[in-house]
Amino acid sequence: METGFWGEPRVWVAIAFVVFFVLFGKRLWKAIAELLDGRANAVRAELEEAARLRREAEEMLREARLRRDRALEEAQQMIAGAHAEAERLAASAAQEAEAAAKRREQMALDRIAAAEKAAVDQVRLTAADVATVAARQVIAEGLSPDADAALIDHSIRALPAALSGRRAA
Repeated sequence: METGFWGEPRVWVAIAFVVFFVLFGKRLWKAIAELLDGRANAVRAELEEAARLRREAEEMLREARLRRDRALEEAQQMIAGAHAEAERLAASAAQEAEAAAKRREQMALDRIAAAEKAAVDQVRLTAADVATVAARQVIAEGLSPDADAALIDHSIRALPAALSGRRAA
């Protein structure tokens, strides 16, 4: 049984396939194209959003770097100011310490001078007391009335010269 060209099932499948695509191909193509266009639009929107986010991130990075640079500058200025202030304080403290040491040294020298003067005055007073006691003893034991009168006359004559010498000093 030979069937011919029209009896072959493959021919009818091919004809059905062509008819199906002729009838539904345009609609199917539109649906596939709309689906692909929608996906392309979604991908395009996501890319635009990603680009916008990237621009924002880059701007934020620039701002952060600028703030960091400013903060570093401020920190360096603060450090330099602190160093200058520390040097100034150290110099001031050294000057104050030197001035205090000089004041203490001067006070010590003044105390030493006062102690020396007091010691010299004490020695003079002691020497004067000893001389007075010795003079009294010598006068009481060894002077006669004539020698006593001569000594008094001599002392009276020397008194103006002694007083004038003391006034000059």
